[in-house]
Amino acid sequence: MVGTGEQPSRSPRRLCLFNTITGASKKDLNFRSTILAVRFSRTRLIVVLQDKTFIYDLNSTRILEEIDTVHNPKGLCAFAPNSEWCYLAIPASTSKGSALVYKASEPELICQIDAHESPLAAMAFSSNGMYLATASEKGTMIRVYIVAQATKSHSFRRGAYPSTIYSLSFGPCIDRPDVLAATSSSGSLHMFFLDSARNGRLHFLLGYCDS
Repeated sequence: MVGTGEQPSRSPRRLCLFNTITGASKKDLNFRSTILAVRFSRTRLIVVLQDKTFIYDLNSTRILEEIDTVHNPKGLCAFAPNSEWCYLAIPASTSKGSALVYKASEPELICQIDAHESPLAAMAFSSNGMYLATASEKGTMIRVYIVAQATKSHSFRRGAYPSTIYSLSFGPCIDRPDVLAATSSSGSLHMFFLDSARNGRLHFLLGYCDS
């Protein structure tokens, strides 16, 4: 849990770890700046700040790696907790769409993927860590890379006009993901098929409700 207030117990710079089975507090981790993103698996804890990313051993809460990053005010990252290596991706540049991919299990840097000419806006791993999907701030193209080879496997056009990509998500198939979904500021949901037999896309308009 991360707080949103300025009180010490609710500070956005404090991460509180809880055991959801016992309800007991495990440990509090304090940082010098606001926590922007938290990801975890059974063995690893990822904490993203504006200019740093930390990789922890979840059980001992020992820091395994402290990564100095480019300016990352949105806390953009992607994490594959179910993959063998617990892949982690973070932005590599503020001027173009490049991502650094780490093995959080080691941890070690394994590759840099130069995906777009514009800065990254969204990233997502498939659940098995095979693929990394990326979108830039321009939002017209979505690209998919094979992580182990750092090579592009698919390129999808979301639309002709710029749009902010809010999220990317692969389908639930673990062995070989076959679909990728993207939501954007245009109020649409795009679904792209990764297998050649159904190569194409579906486009849905999302409704909005006023409360």
